[in-house]
Amino acid sequence: MPLSSEDLQQIAARTLAHYEQHAQSYWEGTRDHDVSQNIAALLKHIPGPPPFDLLDFGCGPGRDLHTFKTLGHRAVGLEGAPSVAALARAHSGCEVLEQSFLQLDLPAERFDGVFANAVLFHVPRQVLPQVLRQLHACLRPGGVLFSSNPRGDGQEGWSGERYGVFHDWPSWRSLVTAAGFEELEHFYRPSGLPIEQQPWLASVWRKR
Repeated sequence: MPLSSEDLQQIAARTLAHYEQHAQSYWEGTRDHDVSQNIAALLKHIPGPPPFDLLDFGCGPGRDLHTFKTLGHRAVGLEGAPSVAALARAHSGCEVLEQSFLQLDLPAERFDGVFANAVLFHVPRQVLPQVLRQLHACLRPGGVLFSSNPRGDGQEGWSGERYGVFHDWPSWRSLVTAAGFEELEHFYRPSGLPIEQQPWLASVWRKR
C-alpha cells in the first residue's frame, strides 16, 4: 500500500529527530571512519581538472565535508537535522543547507559531483525516484553521483527510530538508471573481505 503524505512526513521527522537527539554522539562515533575509498571513487570519475564543486548530500556532522575542503574542493553540505548541520558547519567551515529529502530545493546544474554516503537508504522507495531525479538535475552535464548504502533483499521499514530501505544491486541499479544515470562502477565494502562480510553497496554514476 502506498505511503500517505502524512506517513512520509512522519518518516522524515522521526528519522531526523533521532539524528538531532544524538548529534554529538554520532559525531564522536563516526569521525574516525575511513571512507577514503568512497571519496576516491567519486573524485576519479569527475571530468576536468580540480577543484570541483561538490555536494555532500546528508553530510552528517561534517567529517567528509572537511576532507573535501582540505583536498581543495568547493564543498557544500546538505543535512536535515539542525544540530547536526551546525556541527558540520563548525567542523568544516563549509556552507551547509538544511533540507529534508521531502523538501529538496537544489540549484540546477550547480555541482560536478554529489557524495551520498550512507544516506539514500533512509529515503522511502516510493519517493526515491523523485530524489534521484533532483540529484540528477543539480549535477552539471557529465557530473558524477556516488552512493553507498547498507545492502539487503528489499526490506523496508523501521529499525529503531530510523527508517531504511535495504536494496540489492539489481533493484538499486534499476532505480538509478531510471533517473537518467549511467553506471560507472560498483563495489562492496569493507574491501578485502568475503562478500558475506561486506554489508555496504557502493556505486558510482554519471549524469547522461
